[in-house]
Amino acid sequence: MNKTPVIAIFDVGKTNKKLMLFDEHYQTVHEQSKQFVEIKDEDGFECEDVHALTKWIKDTFDALLTNEKFVVKAVNFSAYGASFVYLDDTLNVFLPLYNYLKPYNPQLQKQFYDRYGGESVVAKETASPVLGNLNSGMQLYRLKYEKPADFARIKYALHLPQYLSFILTGKLYADITSIGCHTNLWNFENNRYHTWVSEEGIDAKLPPVVSCSAIAGYVNNTIPAGVGLHDSSAALIPYLAAFQEPFVLLSTGTWCISLNPFHQTPLTTEELENDGLCYMTFEGKPVKASRLFAGYEHEQQVKRIAAHFKQEVDYYKDIPFDAALIQQLKIRFPSQNTGVDLKASAFVQRDLSQFETDTAAYHQLIFDIMQQQYYSTQLALKGTTVTRIFVDGGFSKNAIYMNLLAMYFPGMEIFAASMAQATAIGTALSIHHAWNKKPLPNDIIELKHFAATHQTT
Repeated sequence: MNKTPVIAIFDVGKTNKKLMLFDEHYQTVHEQSKQFVEIKDEDGFECEDVHALTKWIKDTFDALLTNEKFVVKAVNFSAYGASFVYLDDTLNVFLPLYNYLKPYNPQLQKQFYDRYGGESVVAKETASPVLGNLNSGMQLYRLKYEKPADFARIKYALHLPQYLSFILTGKLYADITSIGCHTNLWNFENNRYHTWVSEEGIDAKLPPVVSCSAIAGYVNNTIPAGVGLHDSSAALIPYLAAFQEPFVLLSTGTWCISLNPFHQTPLTTEELENDGLCYMTFEGKPVKASRLFAGYEHEQQVKRIAAHFKQEVDYYKDIPFDAALIQQLKIRFPSQNTGVDLKASAFVQRDLSQFETDTAAYHQLIFDIMQQQYYSTQLALKGTTVTRIFVDGGFSKNAIYMNLLAMYFPGMEIFAASMAQATAIGTALSIHHAWNKKPLPNDIIELKHFAATHQTT
């Protein structure tokens, strides 16, 4: 039997870890998913089990090499950002993969910003809102001052996508999509590491920066492996390849990130204060963006609704949109004209006993999230001529979310992308040249159009 040539992509999210196989036409031919139970760091805060993740990558890839259906022509990696893996001088992992949600020492944070010009100055220079451990560079700063012996022991600090590549190649690199995602490390004005990185001795622990399209090394001396990409930047690649007209990509998952690669103006203080930031394309160009923790909140609140109404959590995946119900809810629970809290939606404080059905409660949850989403996406849209919004990821399949998005943006063309694996496909496309002699496909994105009152395919 002839084996199908494929590229293997390890797409490591905060919740789901996936192996995706794409054929030469970038059609999905295999997919498997894994979830890991989080462990606790030395302070008792939950974090990724990096050793279990490492073993899964190795074992899964070894099994793939013996698969009778596929022949692996290349492998690449994408992962969530704001996460460092620390190697000692024997290139072994010796610290936890700290959770970016772990609270940051306020005194240490003040010390940093006081020394380097203040919060607004550093935030503008690095295109990074003040986010504590979500600014991954601040994790290294914390280790230097709170755990100096551990800091001294660090030989290399690898962002998670580059660590995944290291697992199979043994090669040590950094890439601009990981460095450029709200890390506090990169000076967007000067296009190099910020001065604090060298002044604190951080630069000595960071490996060389290479292009996202570079080959890090060869597995078993034959299979080219990429250096890995930050997942949000990877998700943009198929859209930039397929569409020339300006657009915003709303990439939805744990975070809902509005990415505008057609907006080059510097971030304003207002944008930075409301979680506006910049990412980097795989070509090293700034992408103005805004983030909302909506996927995480959705997950938590669905559990609350399910428990209250004694329903299974999965039931809410396929609830159809009810426009009449939305109108009733707007009358019963009118929006407050006191601004929008981007940290938590109004639903967090709602009494579920006020809802007669779980369907009504779920519609209200999405409606409350959409009020936040509108404000967040506007930050990425403001000042541009973009007229299209593409939605990919989990919420692209949520009829209530998509119809409400169309209602909130009546002057925009709203599309749900049926290419749900944009991150994985983008990661594969970034090293197309290394394994695939066929031309880049132009039909990998299928779109469903949503209007304010109806939807069409």
